[in-house]
Amino acid sequence: MMNKAAGWLPLLVIFAFPPAAGPRNNAQAAESERQSAAESSSDTQAKNIQEYIELLRSNVRQEKAQIMGAVMQLSAADAAKFWPIYAEYDAELTKINDQLVANIQEFARNYSQLTNEKAHELAQNAMEHRKMRSELLAKYYDRVKQSLGGITAARFLQVENQLLLIIDLQIDSSLPLVGGSS
Repeated sequence: MMNKAAGWLPLLVIFAFPPAAGPRNNAQAAESERQSAAESSSDTQAKNIQEYIELLRSNVRQEKAQIMGAVMQLSAADAAKFWPIYAEYDAELTKINDQLVANIQEFARNYSQLTNEKAHELAQNAMEHRKMRSELLAKYYDRVKQSLGGITAARFLQVENQLLLIIDLQIDSSLPLVGGSS
């Protein structure tokens, strides 16, 4: 599923440089038409990428919830306490992950002309994302612990952390290395 994410980055680069308009008698009109088409293509591509990201996110959330449900092995009473907490956690995580998505999109936009300063900014953003996510996980570990006890909270923490690591690996492995040739 996340392997599909690897496909959007090259597509972004491809669509960022649409083919030039065919030969015309009026060079200025052709240039104007090309700019309009490029802007339209860019807008369409940005919308397509955003829709694709949302689709991936919904699939990941659904799969995470299914795995979490299977591994947590909660009684009906415990599930009634856990799932509302998890839904709040997931909503906050989604907001934090919006920043990650924006950082990846910024990386894609700047990849071919990446400067030391932009690379530093992107790295700082990535580290801030991880810090915020870690703090969020700690916050919800405490909430699950208060509601369901230490063992259930530790299981939540363990499973969620493993799922996040898998997702991180899939995302990171689909991105080209900074300063690399591919």
